[in-house]
Amino acid sequence: MMAITNNKITKSLEFIIVSGLLCLSALAFAQEKPGMTAIDLLNLPSLSDPRLSPDGTSLVYTLGESDWEENERINHIWMKRLPDGEAFQLTFGKEGESSPRWSQDGRQIGFLTERDEDENNQIYLISTRGGEARALTNLDTSPTDLTWSPDGTAIYFLSDIPKTEEEKKREDLKDDVFAFDNNWMHRHLWKVTVADGSVEQLTAGNFTINSYSLASDGSKVVIHRAPSPLLDSGYDSEIFVLDLENNSWQKLTDNKQREGSGELSPDGSFVLFISGSNANFENYYDNNLFIVPVTGGKAQLLLEDMPYSVLDATWSADGESILFLANSGARSDLFKVGVPSQELTQLTNGNHALGGWSYMPNLDAHVATVSTATNPGDVWLLRDGATSRLTTTFNFVAETYWLPKQETIRWQGADSETVEGILYYPRNYREGTSSPLIVQTHGGPRGSDKLSFPRSRNFVQLATNNGWLVFKPNYRGSTGYGDEFMRNMVGNYWNQSHLDVMTGVDHLINEGIADSEHMVKMGWSAGGHMTNKIITHTDRFKAASSGAGASNWLSMYSQTDIRIHRGNWFGGPPWNKDAPIDQYWLQSPLREAWRVTTPTLLLVGEEDERVPAPQSVEFFRALKANGVATELHMAPREGHGWTELRHQLFKINAELAWFEKHVFGKEYEWEEAPEAMDKELEFQE
Repeated sequence: MMAITNNKITKSLEFIIVSGLLCLSALAFAQEKPGMTAIDLLNLPSLSDPRLSPDGTSLVYTLGESDWEENERINHIWMKRLPDGEAFQLTFGKEGESSPRWSQDGRQIGFLTERDEDENNQIYLISTRGGEARALTNLDTSPTDLTWSPDGTAIYFLSDIPKTEEEKKREDLKDDVFAFDNNWMHRHLWKVTVADGSVEQLTAGNFTINSYSLASDGSKVVIHRAPSPLLDSGYDSEIFVLDLENNSWQKLTDNKQREGSGELSPDGSFVLFISGSNANFENYYDNNLFIVPVTGGKAQLLLEDMPYSVLDATWSADGESILFLANSGARSDLFKVGVPSQELTQLTNGNHALGGWSYMPNLDAHVATVSTATNPGDVWLLRDGATSRLTTTFNFVAETYWLPKQETIRWQGADSETVEGILYYPRNYREGTSSPLIVQTHGGPRGSDKLSFPRSRNFVQLATNNGWLVFKPNYRGSTGYGDEFMRNMVGNYWNQSHLDVMTGVDHLINEGIADSEHMVKMGWSAGGHMTNKIITHTDRFKAASSGAGASNWLSMYSQTDIRIHRGNWFGGPPWNKDAPIDQYWLQSPLREAWRVTTPTLLLVGEEDERVPAPQSVEFFRALKANGVATELHMAPREGHGWTELRHQLFKINAELAWFEKHVFGKEYEWEEAPEAMDKELEFQE
């Protein structure tokens, strides 16, 4: 049985209390402040990958800013001496930098960047005292996943096998016809010596390494091996332990399920890992926590009754517990579980989403970004049961702008199941009055919206400042609410998910909060699937925007780069004997496109492999042929998520303009992209 204790929560949540007070203070003066514009949202800096130095006296992280001249966000590495030193920029490369990793003695930082004559990312080193960085590698393929050796003499990394000279020659001659789904190279484990830059390939063979974890003494590596680097192949991956001293392999799992976060216990006896499986390794469950003996044997599921979805995990310094980050629906928090007692302790608890979590076992210290209603994600430290805030990068946000009030709401689904969502109130909202409503559904669908600072792509801050009420329902199929809730889609994608959205809308209308005559629907990826379904289900929305949404599950199966979950939703692949083709078609929004009357905007990346552009084209042509007001906008060079700044700005402008036109009959004034921006970061500590 799972025992949960929370007697330590109060001490470990000082930062939540402080954040809450800051939120209240900000809201008190909110009405006097300007709201955020689209440009304001896109110009917010981004903070990620915080890493504490081995002695705990310094912090490094990446901080990005929008460079409108380059039309992208550029990340640089920043450092701060703790506790009260001024943060300063450590790197200044034109292409930006990523993945800062401390050397064991704390004197150097390894990172990834592309500079000068580099044709791709390389590993660079820079002194923590500053100065010029030096290139450590000159590889034909980009390295990733840097890990310092325990003695500081080498850095381990993953990289693709380089092309042969013959392959390069054929490429130069444009003799480059390729075999579809076979145009890739395996990814393997390498090591570079810090002293002289010599590189050694540590693994070879007809397999790809998806991820790895070096043992604390450097003698062994836990490796996730897959047949190929293709996305679906990850679900055929298994866990191995490689002994680096004698190059011997030990296979630990044989379950044909996707696993992650494999890590050897401090005493070398167990490996922990995460898998979206149950105890019998059947798939399509919330991410669960497992341990398996390093000598092999049956893997044990921990916390079988826990309803949360595990995002990441690591061993405690003494190996007597496992620390993990979990999604609990509208929040994410840190937990600790005893091994083997399985006593569960919640370490943080608040209206927030944690990200970029890392743990230093020698210090028993955690660092993570904490996103709240008024802070996009400054870095906090949790150590010895106490917390402290390490950065103040985002103080200016609440000090400068009006920000919307957000809260969770609950309602009863069509089958009386309790469903949760997040509501954002418009500026000048008065109790007892109804407001025009934007319904935004999250992607995944295995994911959830959280109490946090909303991303710019959903422009919540801008919409609420313009008078919209914004509603984000965590419909059936979302994670963090238990397996039964998430698995409601198994056998029928549209079992209760779309009904949860509509019962949530009805709840807001019945409460007198939402104006039923002025409602719009939008979403991206699975949120786009949902939008396509909703507008075939009801005509109650005055306008809709579907971003990268599926319309035809049959054609989608062959077009997408990931198919594994389709079988769970529809009963198996569509091309086998006695295949459930009828289920694929019955659940396709395209089948009921004739029902749609809602003016619908469609957006998709031209190079989207996840939900390829033909899905939007099929729906667009059906709607257009049926006389529905519709437009399809395709972004060149973009994949599943749009990354270029002007494309992101176009999306915000286009959606708000579409809503204003079809809901209120008004023209929307588009925001213009800045001609150029000062490349010097303005957001100092």
